[in-house]
Amino acid sequence: MSEIPNELRYTKEHEWIRIDGDEVIVGITDYAQNALTDVVWVEIDPDLEGTDVAEMESFCSVESVKSVSEIYSPIAGSIVSFNMTLEDAPEQLNNSPYGDGWIARIRPHDMGDIEHLLDASGYANVIAE
Repeated sequence: MSEIPNELRYTKEHEWIRIDGDEVIVGITDYAQNALTDVVWVEIDPDLEGTDVAEMESFCSVESVKSVSEIYSPIAGSIVSFNMTLEDAPEQLNNSPYGDGWIARIRPHDMGDIEHLLDASGYANVIAE
């Protein structure tokens, strides 16, 4: 069974967000990293820092031994920063998907958009299907 922290919000595409002041931290879920298997590369474009991203717009990709997956922004906002340590240590996505494996910090255009995301039980229903 995948770990699903109660304090986070989720997308059906397996991203999570954690509210941190006026920003959110974005990552992929434990379920997603298990499905990807061993992550070998995270493609981050640091030039995107300071730019706007639309809800469900791809802003980076993750390559595993099985596939390449796009990572989507759960909400519209401005990209504040990326976790650049993932370039040298992509395995953090597997080892700590809710901790050191975070991907980006985004300042939402409207914090109310978070209410449209799934809570832990809603996400648990998605991955049980």
